[in-house]
Amino acid sequence: MEDFEKHVNLEALAAWMDGKGLGHGAIEAAQLLGGGTQNILLKFIRAGRTYVLRRPPPHLRKNSNETMRREARMLAALADTDVPHPRLIAACPEEDVIGASFYLMEPIDGFNPTTGLPDYHAADPKVRREMGFALVDGITALGRVDYLAVGLKDFGKVDNYLERQVARWRSQLESYAEFKNWPGPAEIPGVDKVAKWLEDNRPSDFKPGIIHGDYHLANVMYRYDSPKLAAIVDWELTTVGDPLLDLGWLMATWPDPKDSTTTISVQPWDGFPEAKELVAHYAKDTVRDMSAIEWYAVLACYKLGIILEGTHARACDGKAPKETGDMLHATTMNLFSRALRWVG
Repeated sequence: MEDFEKHVNLEALAAWMDGKGLGHGAIEAAQLLGGGTQNILLKFIRAGRTYVLRRPPPHLRKNSNETMRREARMLAALADTDVPHPRLIAACPEEDVIGASFYLMEPIDGFNPTTGLPDYHAADPKVRREMGFALVDGITALGRVDYLAVGLKDFGKVDNYLERQVARWRSQLESYAEFKNWPGPAEIPGVDKVAKWLEDNRPSDFKPGIIHGDYHLANVMYRYDSPKLAAIVDWELTTVGDPLLDLGWLMATWPDPKDSTTTISVQPWDGFPEAKELVAHYAKDTVRDMSAIEWYAVLACYKLGIILEGTHARACDGKAPKETGDMLHATTMNLFSRALRWVG
């Protein structure tokens, strides 16, 4: 039995697709796609059309199916916008067809730069410079979308969004105490100092909009024939909140030749803009107040570091690979070190 058949019953999928009028006959050329996610991506052909199925990981967490339903809803909402994204074909919110909620999308003709650059991009630092600015263009386009007009009024809790952030993620960190042998937050540099700084320096207001929630170079695909984005992918953390957090996320994860705490890398790197240039590029195309942008970068370090520490905590309890847990714990340490440099 192929690996994917343990997670996607092709006969059940074909019957569901029949009911949706999506082709006919057998599902052919099915293959699992790799990526930086635990979610399952299955590419296949039916009646001459290529599809990509996305479903949660085999070991479902309590919110896995709801996350998949939210992703599908977001992609549907973005259908008529200029945001580069995977085109939704159909969604199955029910869990009884293949054992989990899933959706079908169009395949993306593009590449992820963290796995290597094609010759066109690798040969010219000017192209790579435009790649950096195109990355910013993706979130400025997303931030321009009127979330009310595209039917996402109830997609996120806008009231007190910024006020809730520190407590929400501190609570997440403390919840890891349930995992045996996790040493706790004490060895993470500056957890309390960063939290206090965020509370003391929080912006007083913001303009709500759609955020991707995990925006960095590993979660986009570029076109083969240009520096432009083909699609923003992996919408697991998408919500309605403050779009400046997506820019802060870029700042938190952006490689810096002067900083060894890089979390995302691409080779060759020369040509890509510096983080301050990304911020300036964003500022040219937004009505949002950029005066506190470093606050969002610090919040991104805080939030992402705590999310990644969860895998380390599970690894300490034997519920995730030790090598992965150690690697992500090191990244958490680096993110908090970077936050402390901004905090001063």
